[in-house]
Amino acid sequence: MWEAYLRRGLSRRSFLKGCVALTSLMGLSTDMVSKVVEAAETKPLPVVIWLHGHECTGCDEAFIRSASPLASDLVLTNIALEYDHLLSAAAGEPFEHHLEATIQKYWGQYILAVEGAVSTSDNGIYCMSGGKPFVDTLQRVAKGAAAIIAYGTCAVSGGIQAAKPNPTGSGGVSHYVGTKQVINVPGCPPIPEVMTGVVMHVALFGKLPMLDSENRPRQFYGNRIHDTCYRRPFFDAGMFADRYDDAGAKAGWCLYRLGCRGPETYNSCGNLRWYQGMSYPIQSGAACIGCSNAHFWDEGGMSFSERLPKYGPLGDIDTIGVAAAVATTAGVAIHGAASVIQRQKREEEEAKEAGGK
Repeated sequence: MWEAYLRRGLSRRSFLKGCVALTSLMGLSTDMVSKVVEAAETKPLPVVIWLHGHECTGCDEAFIRSASPLASDLVLTNIALEYDHLLSAAAGEPFEHHLEATIQKYWGQYILAVEGAVSTSDNGIYCMSGGKPFVDTLQRVAKGAAAIIAYGTCAVSGGIQAAKPNPTGSGGVSHYVGTKQVINVPGCPPIPEVMTGVVMHVALFGKLPMLDSENRPRQFYGNRIHDTCYRRPFFDAGMFADRYDDAGAKAGWCLYRLGCRGPETYNSCGNLRWYQGMSYPIQSGAACIGCSNAHFWDEGGMSFSERLPKYGPLGDIDTIGVAAAVATTAGVAIHGAASVIQRQKREEEEAKEAGGK
């Protein structure tokens, strides 16, 4: 990476600043900056093959909007992107020949990024790439990959293609690559900086980041949207919007009753947000639809606007709201009564002191 910076005429200072930003983005402590710098100086640029399956290209569109690092810096100086339908200038038969040449030259070394679901019905004819069923291309390329990243909910669990009745037989990547470990980066689409952070972790350290039980990077999927939501105090106080145009919604109250999936959705929307930290759905006034959850399109037959019927062991959300409101009211009443008693006691003591004088 350092050599790539030099070729572009960038300074050592810019290089070090980039390494510090990458360290932070990957969820590492500042003690790891020197390790990141060392890896960026010595390791060859990782070769990346990016395949597109059954999808809308929304994940790629999100990726090119990454701000830290910039997608342009990532593609031009941090990785060697050899194959990508959206970002490559080449196309057609010569491009497909280049894919085969890259697979052979870097067998066992390249990173495979996959965007989109895998279609299997009718021998995979519903999703063709280069004149071949995508499932065949995926399995062939996956055999020689050093690491596999599934970008987006489509690649992770099938996405909208796998929604009922799923006529194309679509599913997630991990079901079709044998026993190889897949890093799942769900979202529709994922947050851009999450996408760049994951690929750079693999590129710099040559190993997978810490994953949770669903093979998602912990640094990006360790918290629920609910845990980092700025509307959480309203939830705890039992203050909910009942319509998107009521006084509660305009005042920023909790959107749980409007179908918000924040309490069951793991993602970094509340931390990283979108467009360089500018906003995210809940901040813009829309309830979370749980787009990083598997099968969120179906969600047990519920519509996006239908609220979750229960919340953990405490029961129905209305009960929580009433209990929270009662507890808050009781606390205020107790505090007020204590204040009155304290004031009366102080006044009596002051009267005694005045009478004694």
